[in-house]
Amino acid sequence: MKLTTILRILATLSAVHACGDDHTHDHSRRATPSAQLVPPTRPLEWGDINIIHTTDSHGWLLGHQKPSFPEPNYSGDLGDFSSFVSHMKEIAEERDVDLLLIDSGDLHDGTGLTDGFPAGGVDAHDANEFFKQLPYDVLAIGNHELDLYANALDMYNNFAPRFNGRYLTSNANITVADKHGKSVTVPIGSRFAKFKTRKGRKVTSLGVLYDFTGNDHNTTVQKVEDMVKEAWFADAIKEEPDIFILVGHMPVARDNWPLVFNAVRAVHPHTPIIILGGHSHVRDCLQPDGRSMSLESGRYMETVGWLSAKLDNSKKGSTKNITFSRRYLDPNRLTYQFHTQRKDSNFDTSTGNSLKKGLNALAKRFDLAFQFGTAPQDFTISRSPFPSNNSLLTQFIENAVPVALAINNTRASIPSIAITNSGSQRFDIYAGPFTKNDQLTASPFSDAFLFIPEIPLSVASQILPALNNAGAENRRSLDEREAELWGRGVVDHRYRRWMEEMDRRHSERRAAQNLTLGYVTQDSCPGIGDDIPHAPIPFNPAPEFIGSKIPDVSADTPIDLVFVDFIEDQLLTILNSVQSAKTYTAADVQSYSPVLSNQAWGLYAQIAWN
Repeated sequence: MKLTTILRILATLSAVHACGDDHTHDHSRRATPSAQLVPPTRPLEWGDINIIHTTDSHGWLLGHQKPSFPEPNYSGDLGDFSSFVSHMKEIAEERDVDLLLIDSGDLHDGTGLTDGFPAGGVDAHDANEFFKQLPYDVLAIGNHELDLYANALDMYNNFAPRFNGRYLTSNANITVADKHGKSVTVPIGSRFAKFKTRKGRKVTSLGVLYDFTGNDHNTTVQKVEDMVKEAWFADAIKEEPDIFILVGHMPVARDNWPLVFNAVRAVHPHTPIIILGGHSHVRDCLQPDGRSMSLESGRYMETVGWLSAKLDNSKKGSTKNITFSRRYLDPNRLTYQFHTQRKDSNFDTSTGNSLKKGLNALAKRFDLAFQFGTAPQDFTISRSPFPSNNSLLTQFIENAVPVALAINNTRASIPSIAITNSGSQRFDIYAGPFTKNDQLTASPFSDAFLFIPEIPLSVASQILPALNNAGAENRRSLDEREAELWGRGVVDHRYRRWMEEMDRRHSERRAAQNLTLGYVTQDSCPGIGDDIPHAPIPFNPAPEFIGSKIPDVSADTPIDLVFVDFIEDQLLTILNSVQSAKTYTAADVQSYSPVLSNQAWGLYAQIAWN
């Protein structure tokens, strides 16, 4: 590769790119959907208390902008959402009922708006300035707010104060210096909140984070089972409110919400309880008993949740079942306008327009429309089989990674095998311009590439199969591995199982010509949850680990074994299990390239997609 080409490609690694005349930078433009969106047909069911719920937005504040379905379903941006909330508040006042806006965390890591900041910045700081403009009543912290101390400190200093005690971090703490310069450990936000609604209903709220173990230094996450034993917790729930609204970054199913729920129920057997969860990226609903409901509202602003409850206001201490409803809305302007009975001409509010303008200005400042190349087709993580030409995982590990790692690398001529975890790839790539924003949404994690030299091919070629088979014959080992990853914040296993089950149950819907692709939810609450009927998104399983092609050399040829730092410990364990000539340790591991995993797609696109 010529030096001039290398320099041109490496120049794109900087956080902010110079704007050239040959690149398009109008980030506000929306591609035209290949088929028209379908409006809802059922009005929302309103109750005495109503909730609009978001969770796991991960920076998707400009909406989903690609024309391939299901992306148009989620094409509404934060400005559209703000206008929707404003109109819904007006409807609530007309109906003389309560409407609350609630978020369950994970504002960081996921798009260029959060991750595309220039050197010296803090992830999501600028994007959160727009999020803070929405009238949220209660918010809870997510695990991604704790991945880096700088993120947690920014939330403590700049985000939590905006919400005046309503940003809840019941079991998440940070160590900071007090006014005397002494280190103290304090909640990042508030442990709980007590307030009255517009209609005068007394609410007690908590903000609970699941048992996250991947938090950075100088932050702590208390286990949920220990949190409910704290004196402050007992004091917080001692007085009976009209309703408990328990918010948290914790899935409503198969996690520790029962510990919190049962602790409240032990004191208040019949008080209405609403739980608003998150983290697993799925749509889900269940009812712990007849006077409670739990709701989880997806990911990436692909879902806006709706929950309503018709309270028996006349009787304190009533034991009758409460009538709840829930709905999963597709966040686009058509959905928003249907439920607010507005048209294009009178839908946008001044705040909504201001948010649109500000977010597009931020995208321009971060140069998110910088175009690396033009993707020739859609590459998907699970809609296409692995391996295949349409598989994003295949394209990444067999093409993008080898090309990117060969740039200016003195070891490029030495045969190698590269291995990464499939969960490193977060989102599909769609045909058309491939931009800086697309790179950060597809592959947001900044993993470093490491290597161990002089591993015989006969040994190196066993590593990938052994990684993927580890625990396959030992269910306990596999469960332990998944529990470890879950604790560190990895949600792919659960989300993909949910998508696989959706495809298995409802694949016959794809034969219906009038249904577009989207989520088809089956939860544990009565009635139909999805606001719009869809055909399920096809799902194909993929291994946990993926590897580049095996080099065409003899079995005894020494090669470079390349891998990302995220899997270093696992890989060393496997390497020592498939051979006994040497016990490998971290001392044998070296840096392979300055290129990080979240830069590979852009480098490859500049070479292959131009």
